[in-house]
Amino acid sequence: MRIARFSIDGNVAFGAVEGDKQDELVLDIIKGIPFADYELSGTKVPLSKVRLLPPVLPSKVVAFGRNYGEHARELGNEVPDTPFAFFKPSTSVIGPGDEIQYPSFSEELHHEAELAVVIGRMCREVPRERVKDVIFGYTCANDVTARDVQKREKQWARAKGFDTSCPLGPWVETGLGLDRANDLTIQLTVNGEQRQLGRTSEMIHPIEDLVVNISEAMTLLPGDVILTGTPAGVGPLNVGDEVAVSIEGIGTLTNKVVKRG
Repeated sequence: MRIARFSIDGNVAFGAVEGDKQDELVLDIIKGIPFADYELSGTKVPLSKVRLLPPVLPSKVVAFGRNYGEHARELGNEVPDTPFAFFKPSTSVIGPGDEIQYPSFSEELHHEAELAVVIGRMCREVPRERVKDVIFGYTCANDVTARDVQKREKQWARAKGFDTSCPLGPWVETGLGLDRANDLTIQLTVNGEQRQLGRTSEMIHPIEDLVVNISEAMTLLPGDVILTGTPAGVGPLNVGDEVAVSIEGIGTLTNKVVKRG
């Protein structure tokens, strides 16, 4: 099932996305919230009549860097032996169609297409065999990075945590099993030109390892997001660019880069 979060007539709701053709998609409004018991209301609205929002509002976004060997090497970094985590604040999250604001303190903005894991229940110290039980679903993400700032500052808080640096969407796909999620095509285009193409099977540390690693240290809450790393091909974004992340079995997340006002 594809679960979207949206606004219509000033109200915010969750809905199940139904249909196959983009111009015919409808939302069956959900009674309740998708992280608890809920049911479909049967009240349906065309997707074209709503504004899609970030599919979740995470208390935290935990991102894992250098989790694809070719990407680590393209930036001249060593491949880490163990998962390498950092954070993006909740204020960095935007949804599909929202604008990525080029930060005033950077002159080198980069795209990074990523598979995002959405946590479905509160959990801590999750054993590997139980990881599948705590995952709600998966969505597309763009770990937008001020690369010049990342290079000159020891901490990545500003380089990867600025406002609008974490587009998520267009919805959460709940029907993918772990085996499939660990082997999906992931690609990114800028103005229709392909920049990144890879498979999640190229991850050095698969999804199970990442959830185990971070849940050893902290409690994960429903709606929290884990970014799993980006394949090779990262590169610059300029004001006016339209950037799209597409992941097999999930959908496409599109955002435009604008000058920060």
